[in-house]
Amino acid sequence: MFDIITSKESNVKNDVLSGITVALALVPEAVAFAFVAGVEPMIGLYAAFMMGLITSAIGGRPGMISGATGAMAVVMVALVAQHGVQYLFAAVLLAGLLQIMCGVFRLGKFIRLVPYPVMLGFVNGLAIVIFLAQLGQFKVTGALGTQEWMSGTMLYIMLGLVALTMAIIYLLPKLTKAVPASLAAIITITLLVHGLDLEARTVIDFVRDMLPADQRDSATLAGELPTFAIPMVPFTWDTLMIILPTSVILCLVGLIESLLTLTLIDEMTDTRGRGNKECIGQGVANTVNGFFGGMGGCAMIGQSMININSGGRGRLSGITAAIVLLAFILFAAPLIEMIPLAALVGVMFVVVIGTFEWASFRIIRGVNKEDAFVLFLVTAVTVIADLAIAVVVGVIVSALVFAWKAARYVDSKTHIDDDGWKVYELRGPVFFGSVSHFKELFDIANDPDDVVIDFKNSRIWDSSGIDALDGLADKYEQAGKKLHIRHVSQECQSLLNKAGKFVEINVNEDPRYRIATDKLA
Repeated sequence: MFDIITSKESNVKNDVLSGITVALALVPEAVAFAFVAGVEPMIGLYAAFMMGLITSAIGGRPGMISGATGAMAVVMVALVAQHGVQYLFAAVLLAGLLQIMCGVFRLGKFIRLVPYPVMLGFVNGLAIVIFLAQLGQFKVTGALGTQEWMSGTMLYIMLGLVALTMAIIYLLPKLTKAVPASLAAIITITLLVHGLDLEARTVIDFVRDMLPADQRDSATLAGELPTFAIPMVPFTWDTLMIILPTSVILCLVGLIESLLTLTLIDEMTDTRGRGNKECIGQGVANTVNGFFGGMGGCAMIGQSMININSGGRGRLSGITAAIVLLAFILFAAPLIEMIPLAALVGVMFVVVIGTFEWASFRIIRGVNKEDAFVLFLVTAVTVIADLAIAVVVGVIVSALVFAWKAARYVDSKTHIDDDGWKVYELRGPVFFGSVSHFKELFDIANDPDDVVIDFKNSRIWDSSGIDALDGLADKYEQAGKKLHIRHVSQECQSLLNKAGKFVEINVNEDPRYRIATDKLA
């Protein structure tokens, strides 16, 4: 429906214009997530500025946008409520240091362990979450201070403006791609609303609704430059124990969401980001947030999709978005406050359409039922709980499914060689899930005095496999027979703790197995 990828290559014009578009979309998100975390709106805006600037400058994925996010905001709520905002700054600082360590020790490569069905579930779940989040813009504060759904003329105007925004984004690229369609749509809707004096809610109305009644008249997005300050908390062991659990969760949630978003953008742009470098970039950004009064954050899939859709490919797009956002805060708050929410909602609805993997419906019909189950599970948990839990659950379930399926494919072919030795040509992995079946393959009582297990088409994966092999050697020894092992990898050789006179290893014929390296990360 939408030609969301307008270009593959980076250029200055596209990056600058795309960055301006992203800056407009960052404002309500940053404000909303600040209220979710229980902090002032300016703390969320500062976080969006610092996260966007630093990760764009030194991160591992040009074109990806970072800022204050809901996934991290919900983790902060309890700490802010119990101990105050200064403890939050300390926790964000520590989370940043942990993320830097993850990058230094090259842990970003473990994002490769996320299976494709989990990735699909992550993308679809986030698309649904983004869609549901926009529905809140169709509510207004009632007479009793409660949130009520729009009705009547206001609702019709809101729906019409959203539809017009989406139509502009769809039609404009067919005429010209000189200006990002999303930016043109936001400007057009803003001029239309204020030129015709339509009854439409704006960004400042959104901010007012989140403030207590006595503060709404003075609501503004105007602010000053963030200033350096060491978090005002006691530097004691007790303080560390208070912030450490929150910091660890912030670190993991931030990296999981950032690295999965990085992978998604890699797929969309046919390029490759650097996971470990992104870990360091996210860590530095969060550390700076802790010192400059920001709530921290991570990659934002919605704003990243806006950037990619608008032609932003280079680091300049994210840097521009951050600088323009700061300029809004310092000099142009009245202009940003007058943007209709309908324009931003329309942009995000286009993001939802472009983010959701519609092909997954066709994929489901072609894949096995286990992968389909994982896809639906991750999507549901992302919507119900959060991204980090969904990904962890998806990886665990996928691993268990794989272990169960792999355990069923251990078998062997046997023959007697020229020396009268019985050879078991093993096929399939030997690990904790398959050791029971592995043991049943051997006929110790009827085997000759010399027995060979050939691992040319097999591999010992863990200590359970080693222990099963040792136990088998013991049984052959007790029967007065000798067990020989051939074609076992060097890694497995180092694990064999019982390779004396009862287990003979044919080292000369062993293949050399290679493991994944960090060179590509």
